[in-house]
Amino acid sequence: MSRSRHAQGAEPGEPTLAAGAVKVDLAKREVTVGGKEIHLTPIEFRLLGYLLKHRGKVLTHRQILKEVWGPPYANQTHYLRVYMAQLRRKIEPDPAQPKLVITEPGVGYRLRDIPAEGEA
Repeated sequence: MSRSRHAQGAEPGEPTLAAGAVKVDLAKREVTVGGKEIHLTPIEFRLLGYLLKHRGKVLTHRQILKEVWGPPYANQTHYLRVYMAQLRRKIEPDPAQPKLVITEPGVGYRLRDIPAEGEA
């Protein structure tokens, strides 16, 4: 699967972001984990899209909050912790020991840059 450069507006021909078993179809606003469709809230969808768009990179709490919630929320780290826990429950096989969304202590989060299922 290919990765789009735009988390909000998908480019024609590149509407999917993926990492491991997680696939996000931006055009349809659908998320699947291991082929099974899951429901994400609008915030969870934006959060996952932003992480996927920057997979492999460490994103600070502030960067994520500004992008997903907007600049007035840049210091509201408790929002991020709550939503990250919810997102992990939906996309990780074992949310207590995440393999995809990694916490970078004191800094932020990183989505592991692992090939989508079926990619080499």
